[in-house]
Amino acid sequence: MDSATRPAPPRAPTGDRGSPARGPVEADGELSVDPLGDLDAARSAWIGLAEQSDNLFATWEWASTWWRHFGGDRPLRLIGCRRPDGSLAAILPLYEAGSRPLRVARFVGHGPADQLGPVAPAAERPAAVRALRRATEWSSPRWDLILAERLPVDESRSVRTGATIVRRESSPVVRIDGTTWEDFLGARSANFRQQVRRRERKLMREHAVGYRLSDDPARLPEDLDTLLALHRARWGPELGAFPATRRAFHRDFASLALERGWLRLWIAEVGDRPIAAWYGFRFGGADWYYQAGRDPAWEHSSVGFVLLAHTIREAFRDGMREYRLLLGDEPYKERFATGDPGLETIALAGTRRGGVALRGESLVHRLPGRASGLTGRLIDRGTRR
Repeated sequence: MDSATRPAPPRAPTGDRGSPARGPVEADGELSVDPLGDLDAARSAWIGLAEQSDNLFATWEWASTWWRHFGGDRPLRLIGCRRPDGSLAAILPLYEAGSRPLRVARFVGHGPADQLGPVAPAAERPAAVRALRRATEWSSPRWDLILAERLPVDESRSVRTGATIVRRESSPVVRIDGTTWEDFLGARSANFRQQVRRRERKLMREHAVGYRLSDDPARLPEDLDTLLALHRARWGPELGAFPATRRAFHRDFASLALERGWLRLWIAEVGDRPIAAWYGFRFGGADWYYQAGRDPAWEHSSVGFVLLAHTIREAFRDGMREYRLLLGDEPYKERFATGDPGLETIALAGTRRGGVALRGESLVHRLPGRASGLTGRLIDRGTRR
C-alpha cells in the first residue's frame, strides 16, 4: 500500500527521554506524526506534495541534491504528518545537524535555500508547522532544539506560543495576479517609470544588447561558467551566493531544474560578449530571482538594473502569479517590490536544556534581522557552508 494513503496505526505512548515513540503521535488534535523512510523511499509522495507547495526549495530535487552535497553521514529524520484518515498531508524534512553544544535538528536544504518549512500544500502548512512540537519525540536521544528556519511569517505565527523568534528577514515580492507590465509601471513613481524605460532604450541604442535564455543542456555548463564569472567579477571569489563550497551544488541543481522546465538563466550579451547574467527559476506560478552577476566595466550602463527589469517584464508577459525577489532588503528590490511578507526563523525546545538555552537569547525586536547568542551561531554555521 502507498505510504501516502495507508491508514495510521494506533497511537503509541512516548517513551522516556532518549526512547523514540513507536507509532504516530497526535499533534494538537490536527495531524499525527510518524517517521518516514529515506529520501528515495519518500520520493513519490514528496514530489506530489511539493507540486502543491508553490515552494521551489521544498522540492525533492532541491532536498536530494542538497543532501548529496552537504548531508554527509548525519542522521536524516523525515517525518510524515497525517490526516485522521491516514493520508499524508505534509513532510517535515529534518535532520540532526549537530550534537554539541546542543543536539539540534534543522530543515534539509538550509543555507542555499531562501524559504523553508514543511513540504505541503499551503492549506496544510500551518498545521504541519504546529506538528514540529512533537517531532523531537522521534529522535533518540531527543533533540534539544529544532531550528525552523525561514518560515513565511503567517506560518511561524501558527506555532508562536512557546517558540522563540531568533531571526526575521525580508523577502520582497512583485505581485502580478493578472495585471500587465504597463499596469505595474503605471502604479510606480514617474521617476521610476522613466528610469526603467530610458535606461533600456539607451543601452539598446548604443550597444544593441540582446537577451538569451539558457535552454540547451549541452551549453548549460558554459552558461553557468558565465554566470559564476560575472558574479565573481562583481562580488569577489568568496562573496555572495556562490562560494566554492556551493558551486557544485548549484551546477547539479541547475541541470535538474533545466530538465524539469524550472530553470531561468538569462544572459545579456553585446554580440558574443556576456555583460550580465540572471539566475533564477520558474515554479509554482512564480519567477524566483536567486542571484545575478554583471561586468563591472558596464556599471555606467546600469546593465544589472536593465536585466532585472527585463526578467520582471517577462514574468508579467507570461502570466505568472508573482515575481519573488527572495532574501534581502536591498534598496533596488524595494524599488520594484509591491509587498514583503517576510520570513522568520523560530526555535522550539525539545528538552529542558534546550529551553534554558533559548531563555538566554536576544529577542528579534531588539536586534532586527539577526540572531545573537547560541542560536545565531548555530544558524550561521550552516548558512556559511
